[in-house]
Amino acid sequence: MRDVVIVGADMTPFGKHLDRSVGALGAEAVLGALKDAGAERSQIDAVYSGNVTGGMLVGQRAVRDLGLGGIPVVNIENACSSSAAALREAYVAVGSGLHNTVVVLGVEKLTALGGGPLPLDDADHEVANGQMMPAIYAMRARRYLSEYGLSPTDLAAVAVKARRHGARNPYAYLRTETTVDDVLASRPIATPLTLFQCCPSGDGAAALVVTAAERAPTFEAPAVRIRASVLHSGEFRTGFRDMTSPDITVHSAQEAYEQAGIGPDDIDVIELHDAFTIAELLYYEALGLAERGRAAALLHSGATTFGGSTVVNPSGGLLAKGHPIGATGAAQAVEIVWQLRDQAEQRQVDGARLGLIHATGGGLSGVDHGACAVHILEAPRKQVARG
Repeated sequence: MRDVVIVGADMTPFGKHLDRSVGALGAEAVLGALKDAGAERSQIDAVYSGNVTGGMLVGQRAVRDLGLGGIPVVNIENACSSSAAALREAYVAVGSGLHNTVVVLGVEKLTALGGGPLPLDDADHEVANGQMMPAIYAMRARRYLSEYGLSPTDLAAVAVKARRHGARNPYAYLRTETTVDDVLASRPIATPLTLFQCCPSGDGAAALVVTAAERAPTFEAPAVRIRASVLHSGEFRTGFRDMTSPDITVHSAQEAYEQAGIGPDDIDVIELHDAFTIAELLYYEALGLAERGRAAALLHSGATTFGGSTVVNPSGGLLAKGHPIGATGAAQAVEIVWQLRDQAEQRQVDGARLGLIHATGGGLSGVDHGACAVHILEAPRKQVARG
């Protein structure tokens, strides 16, 4: 495998884009990433596009008018991991020598669905019996709080941190801070989760230009190296399973650390899949930041906010930045690229050299998640201010 780097990154603000099509959102992000890289369209060999709800040929709709016709456009659906899986495919294609330079796109327009929980496949027997994502995470939360003697206040503190970070991010959907009392008083969704503990969906797009390290000098932007790229699917198990230990993330993270030759203590900044407040606590442990049952203590210590040892979700994460599902993985990568280039402005993590991206996707009966992608990125040798 050749070394693979990211030389272009851009995204749209997340939120409600009622007057724009999914193709228009995707095109904006792709154009921004190409401009950031200083890339000519003739240099792009393929496009890998992640989307869930947009229908057929979303990637082609996004790049049709951008002069990127004729090249392979691969559309990838892997639930909330869709564009993270697209980044994985780009990494493999460039690393293997199949392509030299490609675009990764993640795009979604969830306002077209009219709101509410994401629809799941009612052929799945758990879904047919009323299961949906807020309920799954609520069960995880109830079990975790009971196992370790915690309270809903500990969950609410996750949302407070997320909104505090999101207030610094001009791309975030929710940009106002909140309090523990406000979080707990917001509308009940699935006990113990309230509205402010659930991610907003919305619309948005993010894109990356990925190339071989040897070609990086032909582009204008600093090259961020992909040190590890891992994609797993969930294993089917019948009977009891521990809902407080997401095995798919544990295994994906372990493999990524081994691939990168580092450990969790080496990571400076993380964008993880905090679709609900309990998810952040569970993923602290699954990613090796905290021992079992110690995630809330890590949160309250300040280790995962600005000035801490490993800053988690400086963008505001899914809870504040928003979660247009097909765009999320690519947007996490854009945030980490900006962090490692020292371009994240008010939310910059000082001295960030190694960043981790974690995206999980999909609920199926018998598995904890349908897919999980973990990437580890390394800062360029020389950092520049974003301009």
